[in-house]
Amino acid sequence: MADDKKSNSNREPESVSVQILPNFLSSVKLKYVKLGYHYLITHAMYLLITPLLCISLLHLHLSTITIDDLVHLWNHHLKLNDATLILCSSLLVFLPTLYFLTRPRKVYLLDFACFKPEPERMCTREIFMDRSAAAGTFTEENLAFQRKILERSGLGQKTYFPEAVLRVPPNPCMAEARKEAEMVMFGAIDDLFAKTGVKAKDIGILIVNCSLFNPTPSLSAMVVNRYKLRGNVLSFNLGGMGCSAGLISIDLAKQLLQVHPNSYALVVSMENITLNWYFGNNRSMLVSNCLFRMGGAAILLSNRHTDRRRSKYLLLHTVRTHKGADDKSYACVYQQEDDTGHIGVALSKDLMAVAGEALKTNITTLGPLVLPMSEQLLFFATLVARKALKMNKIKPYIPDFKMAFEHFCIHSGGRAVLDELEKNLELSDWHMEPSRMTLYRFGNTSSSSLWYELAYLEAKGRIKKGDRTWQIAFGSGFKCNSAVWQALQTVDPTKKKKNPWIDEIHEFPVHVPKVAQII
Repeated sequence: MADDKKSNSNREPESVSVQILPNFLSSVKLKYVKLGYHYLITHAMYLLITPLLCISLLHLHLSTITIDDLVHLWNHHLKLNDATLILCSSLLVFLPTLYFLTRPRKVYLLDFACFKPEPERMCTREIFMDRSAAAGTFTEENLAFQRKILERSGLGQKTYFPEAVLRVPPNPCMAEARKEAEMVMFGAIDDLFAKTGVKAKDIGILIVNCSLFNPTPSLSAMVVNRYKLRGNVLSFNLGGMGCSAGLISIDLAKQLLQVHPNSYALVVSMENITLNWYFGNNRSMLVSNCLFRMGGAAILLSNRHTDRRRSKYLLLHTVRTHKGADDKSYACVYQQEDDTGHIGVALSKDLMAVAGEALKTNITTLGPLVLPMSEQLLFFATLVARKALKMNKIKPYIPDFKMAFEHFCIHSGGRAVLDELEKNLELSDWHMEPSRMTLYRFGNTSSSSLWYELAYLEAKGRIKKGDRTWQIAFGSGFKCNSAVWQALQTVDPTKKKKNPWIDEIHEFPVHVPKVAQII
C-alpha cells in the first residue's frame, strides 16, 4: 500500500483539459446506488401513498363542508341504534381478544452458556498425532493421512479431548462417556443458571441433543436427576441428527412454547467423543477423528412477555430443510462398521455437493422471509429472464444476504465448508471470522459450534441492539437448518464474565495458514 501511495505521489498531474470518466465498477460510491434502489423498492408503498394522502387532505380542506352537512350525515348515515351499538361494542372487544389469544407467542433467548474444558484436556496437533500413533491400530499410511488432514484442517493448538481419549492407552468405555457427558452438560447448565438467575424448578421444557451417544437412562434424564427438575417437565432427547441438531432443538422448543404459556425451555446441545473415536483404517471414517472435538452449550428460552427486557435475543425465524428422501443425501454421512468391525462415521465424497443442494433449498425458503424487496425483485427478474425468456447469457443473481443480516454464524464443520460458503454467499473475512476462529480455537464441536461463534461476537463487542444474526448448520440425514435472531440489547462484553472467549479474546483474530506443519 505504501509503495502504491508513493508511486501515485510521483505521478505527473493530468492536463485539466482531459476528462477521464470514473470507473463505476470500482467506485466506492456505487454502493449508494444499490442502497438507494433498496430504499426505493422497500418503501415504495409509503412513497406512493404519501402524495395521495396529502392530495386527499388538501381536497378535504378546500371543500365547502358546513355544520348542516355534518348534522345531516350523522342523522341519516352514522347514527346508531341500540342493537347496532351493542354489536359494534362486542366486536371491538371480541376481535382484539381473538387476535391476542391466537397470535404466535414471541420466543426470547434469555442467555446461553458454552462449556470450556479445563486446561488438562487441551490437545495440540502434536499430541493428537502422538496419541494416534500410541493407539497402535493405525497403519503408517493412515497416520500420514491423518497428519495431512490435520495440517490443513484449520484447527489450532488449543482444542480439547476427553480424558479417555488422551490416556495411553485410550480407555473408551460407557463410564468414561457418561463422565464426559456430565462434565459438558452440567458445566454449561451451571453457568447458564448462574447468568440468568432462573431456578431449575422453573424449567418446563427440556431438550437435549447428542448425535452419537444415547445411553439409558437418557441424557435428558441425567439432567432431570441432577437438577431435580419438576415431575411434569416436558423432556426430549434427540439422537442421531448430526451437527444441525442444535437448531432442530431450538425449533422444537419454539413449537412447544407456542402451546405452553409462561414457560422456560432449556436446550442443551453437545456431542460425545469418548465412545466415538474411530480405531480403524477406513480413510472416509478417519476424517472425523481429525475434526471433532469436545464441547457443548446450554440455551434458555422463554415465552414470557415480562422476560423481554432482560433477554438478549428475539427468535425471528427457523427454517428446516431435510433431503433424506434422496438416497445420495441420506448416505453421505453414515455410521457403520468397517471391514474389521470398528464402528465409525463415514463421510461420502458427495458430501460437499449434497450440502450445496441442501443450502440452496434452505436459503430459497429463508430468502422471502428476510431479504428486502429490492433483492427479491432482482432475484425474481433474473430467474424469469433465464427460465421463461431463455436468456441464458444472464448470470443467475445471488441475493445479497448481507442486506438482511449483520452477523453470520456458520457451523464450523471444516475449512472446506467455510471456504465454499464464503465464496457462494460472497461474504467477507469479517463475516467469516466467528466461524473460522471457532474452528481454530475449539474445533468442530458439532451442534454446539454455533453458540461458540455467537459467544465470539459478544466477546468482540459486535452485537448491537437491533442486529440480526443468521445461524446455519448442516447435519447427517442430510439436513440444513437456519435460525434468525434479533438482538434486543447491546451486549457489553465487559459485563459478561462467563464467556469461553473472554480471557483470550484480545488474541483474536489470528492468521490461520493453509498448511500448519506438525513438528
